[in-house]
Amino acid sequence: MRARTLILFLVALVLAGGTAVLMRSWLAQRTADAEAAPLARPVAPQKSVLVARGAIARGQILKPGDFAWQAWPEGGIDKAYIQAGTKPIEAFAGWVARDPFRPGEPISEAKIVAPGSRGFLAAVLGPGMRAISVPVTATSGISGFVFPGDQVDILITQTLPTSGGKGDTVPHKAAETVLHDVRVIAIDQKLDGKSGEAIVGHTATLEVTPKQSEVISVATEMGKLSLSLRSLVASPSEESAGDSSSGPRPGTFTLDSEVSQLLPKPFTQKDNPGADVLTILRGNGKSENTGESQPASRGL
Repeated sequence: MRARTLILFLVALVLAGGTAVLMRSWLAQRTADAEAAPLARPVAPQKSVLVARGAIARGQILKPGDFAWQAWPEGGIDKAYIQAGTKPIEAFAGWVARDPFRPGEPISEAKIVAPGSRGFLAAVLGPGMRAISVPVTATSGISGFVFPGDQVDILITQTLPTSGGKGDTVPHKAAETVLHDVRVIAIDQKLDGKSGEAIVGHTATLEVTPKQSEVISVATEMGKLSLSLRSLVASPSEESAGDSSSGPRPGTFTLDSEVSQLLPKPFTQKDNPGADVLTILRGNGKSENTGESQPASRGL
């Protein structure tokens, strides 16, 4: 009887020891798993702010493609940042950067200037450049498809005086390109008319050199000005011709007789027999020299 009790005691002791070892191993495994797992942190609420999609230079006229909405921690949002839901990206088209922006930098209204606001022209104009406005219509302004930042050519359409020759009594019309590759910096065009339609602007403000501003002032008095929108990619011939920073580069002109064959051709020997006759006076003698008639190339 004594031996049986001893055996049962030893079996119970072994079972108790095994249970303790298993429990200790299970607790150690749970502790290791808890230490290995990352601590769950509460996600901070975020809002979207307007940022620069790429680098923006000082004086650059802004377009919708220059911006993007980016999620931003609410605790790091400055009061000057433009948040989603306040204004659409399109509302900042035509604004100008007062200061440069790095890619991904939040946009603040203190660092950009709206068209018509004080300091807009001073911020958008390059060093030594001038701003001048020209009248435009739905036709001369390309039906409202000219926007700030576009490059245009300036054309003048005018009435030419008669040459004074026999039978030349018809006033002629001519169109001429007087300036090339001029940047548009502002246009008084609205996209939110009362009827929901765009209101085409009546004036366009251009960035020009002092000499070009003189050319435009004279051309405005001479005839009707029109804007010709340029492609973003220049042709090889245009690149070789250079810019027009020092004044109007040699351009082309078109006479009305080139458009309609029913009109007489001006500045020809037939219309004005004496147009190319040079009279030379020497004492009491007089002589006349004739030369080949040339078309009137009226470069400004």
